[in-house]
Amino acid sequence: MKYLDEYRDPRLARRLLADLRSVATSPWTIMEVCGGQTHTIVRQGIDELLPAGIRMIHGPGCPVCVTPLETIDKAIAIAGRPGVIFTSFGDMLRVPGSTGDLVGVKARGGDVRVVYSPLDAVRLALAHPDRQVVFFAVGFETTAPANAMAVLHAAHARIRNFSVLVSHVLVPPAITAILDAPDNQVQAFLAAGHVCAVMGFTEYEPIAARYRVPIVVTGFEPLDLLEGILMAVRQLEDGRAEVENQYARAVRRTGNTAAQDAIREVFTVSTRTWRGIGEIPASGLALAPRYAEFDAERRFVVDGLSTAEHPACIAGDILRGIRLPTDCAAYGTTCTPRTPLGAPMVSAEGTCAAFYSAGRTRHE
Repeated sequence: MKYLDEYRDPRLARRLLADLRSVATSPWTIMEVCGGQTHTIVRQGIDELLPAGIRMIHGPGCPVCVTPLETIDKAIAIAGRPGVIFTSFGDMLRVPGSTGDLVGVKARGGDVRVVYSPLDAVRLALAHPDRQVVFFAVGFETTAPANAMAVLHAAHARIRNFSVLVSHVLVPPAITAILDAPDNQVQAFLAAGHVCAVMGFTEYEPIAARYRVPIVVTGFEPLDLLEGILMAVRQLEDGRAEVENQYARAVRRTGNTAAQDAIREVFTVSTRTWRGIGEIPASGLALAPRYAEFDAERRFVVDGLSTAEHPACIAGDILRGIRLPTDCAAYGTTCTPRTPLGAPMVSAEGTCAAFYSAGRTRHE
């Protein structure tokens, strides 16, 4: 298959690892920001094959995982109201809130439905004019264009019973927050290729220059990641701090301008709270004032929420790259994909789920 088997060639992987061993003369710490990259790294054992001293930190690259607990609780409250059809991608349904999840709402009789596109939710609103249809708009810059198009379509068609609960987050401010943290250990980043396919990578260039940190736009297959790591290590060894594009087959420097136009039309940049991390200025998207009528938080006022993370969950430390899932006493015991205590064990891009599916055992 084009762009699949070619990027899983074990012979080429061994060659890239040999190149890494010949290039690396010092210990270096690199963070991949994307949860999809984390799963490939862990599933393929790439982090365990790297030369001694080259350490990968798994960053907050799972949008499901960093969705604020308060937003999950709002989703649960809205989904349980009479007359509401609450729609979402499947990976949000089992993310734990303070006292339950969306699957529990559905089990209690709430109309919670999995959709495969936000436009499916718009079509549901058309088919059920007597019901309020809400779409849970979660994700990084990758899902924002489709969510923007759903709002634009609803506005154009004058569909008044459709709204979105928005929890979009942006990658560059998160990288800046990581670099500004007093306990930061990251010396280079692998940037998420799909985010850059939408947004390009011009936003990363001032970050690389200001913090003197290499940033390599990287794909998701094993050879993509090995090459991205090699490119980052070469920069570190040379004392360079540039943005390089390993994922040139899918990413251009300026990205997809049509998708960017849709995002700018529908959304405005806002401060956003990241679950386990805290508030990061200008790190999210909110509906622009002219589309406020489609804002589920305005349409359904939810008061009296009291949020509380599970006391045994160290998801915040894991999302910041301070600790590994295997450092958690609950990992693999009371916290499993069937009984998750935190979002990183639920999501298809969560670090805990990646470790668990790869059979990584807990540190004693």
